[in-house]
Amino acid sequence: MRYDYLIFIGRFQPFHTGHESVVRQALQLSDKVIIMVGSAYQPRTVRNPWDFNEREALIRLAFSTQENRKILIFPLLDYTYNDALWIKSVQQIVGGVVHSKIASKPIIGLIGHQKDGSSEYLTQFPQWERVEVENYNNISSTDIREAYFSIGELSDALNVNVSIALEKFKQTADYERVANEYHFIKKYKSAWDNAPYTPMFITVDAVVIQSGHILLIERKAQPGKGLMALPGGFLDANETLKTAVIRELREETRIKVPAPVLAGSITKTQVFDDPYRSARGRTVTHAYLIELQGDTLPKVKGGDDASRAFWVPFAEVKPEMMFEDHFHIIGAMVG
Repeated sequence: MRYDYLIFIGRFQPFHTGHESVVRQALQLSDKVIIMVGSAYQPRTVRNPWDFNEREALIRLAFSTQENRKILIFPLLDYTYNDALWIKSVQQIVGGVVHSKIASKPIIGLIGHQKDGSSEYLTQFPQWERVEVENYNNISSTDIREAYFSIGELSDALNVNVSIALEKFKQTADYERVANEYHFIKKYKSAWDNAPYTPMFITVDAVVIQSGHILLIERKAQPGKGLMALPGGFLDANETLKTAVIRELREETRIKVPAPVLAGSITKTQVFDDPYRSARGRTVTHAYLIELQGDTLPKVKGGDDASRAFWVPFAEVKPEMMFEDHFHIIGAMVG
């Protein structure tokens, strides 16, 4: 079958020859290829070291000028805890491309390889024809990133132009920052190398809002040093979740509100358990929405693991400046 458009969705961290193989098959089968780059607008981490613009540039380096004319590339924001909103975003991007472009109904397909649970999205769009492709040489982006940030090694599974670009990236401060975080996390996780099973961690996060503002901290240490985050931390062995979230909130923000008032202002709780939410290991967090009343924002000051604490208007909270999945937690708790 010949398609007007074939859609290819991925994170492309980085874009390797397996991805390139899929795009080349799509170019043969369709007039246009729509590539959606997931995890857009994320802060730099070991799992997401390149931003959207960098990944778009890497993708285009693998193709000729003529091929690039047929390739349309768009950023796709994650909605970690709202699948319906993520699906809607994909549909809106496609709708914006094909609308009024073709007189008759366009033939659209979704191309990809269903490797594991991370490829479940391929089943979420029954309106589009599925185009299944074979796995290309079992290439792992995770393995490529680990070799690259641990010892600076470039994989053979990269287009030569992509390799040249990544060799240049190694000379940047961004590379050094991600590499340092990679080594920090590796050392951090080595503490339980000999554990008989994978450790599970429980944390709490405080989503404190008042008068159209949310209370955030700036992280003092790795991972995520310098990023904005919700006040929170690990559950102590001798405390309840509710006690823990009030303790962490007061330790990290020095908020000038009595503990009983904070506890009495809790209006909602929710568990966030995305398996990839933390690079430190399998971590499940319990978020508490605390809705304070009044026109004057309480005074706050950074303490403990926070270099500073501050109130931020809702509209100024951006995903690329937030630690882990905290942007998505805020979206789920506040809307």
